[in-house]
Amino acid sequence: MAVTNSMGNNDTTTSAGKLAEDLAAHFLEKRGFTVVARNFHCRGGEIDLVCRDGKVLVFVEVRLRRNAAYGGAGASITTTKQRRIILAAQHYLLANTRAECDCRFDCVLLDGANIEWVRDAFAAG
Repeated sequence: MAVTNSMGNNDTTTSAGKLAEDLAAHFLEKRGFTVVARNFHCRGGEIDLVCRDGKVLVFVEVRLRRNAAYGGAGASITTTKQRRIILAAQHYLLANTRAECDCRFDCVLLDGANIEWVRDAFAAG
């Protein structure tokens, strides 16, 4: 599942991001997740993937780094980025769920040909 092998140098950031999200969705589905939404946007935030892992709703941030010169994919998930994801998750919950449910924040990091899943990467509180 190498990201770099299937993308040329002229690909746009958008198409690279879409490919990374597709790879992450496939990776998680193979582990029993169900993808329920992609690219949920609200004012001030975005969630790449919203999944179900059993009864738990999982908000997934997908990060792609083709080159580690500025740090790996995980280094790009700053505190500010986490706050935006949490904000978007709150909006998603208000708009899409009728009852309380357990939630968590995971990250799928793609660094070149490597894929890493970070379960419970950060918390909302």
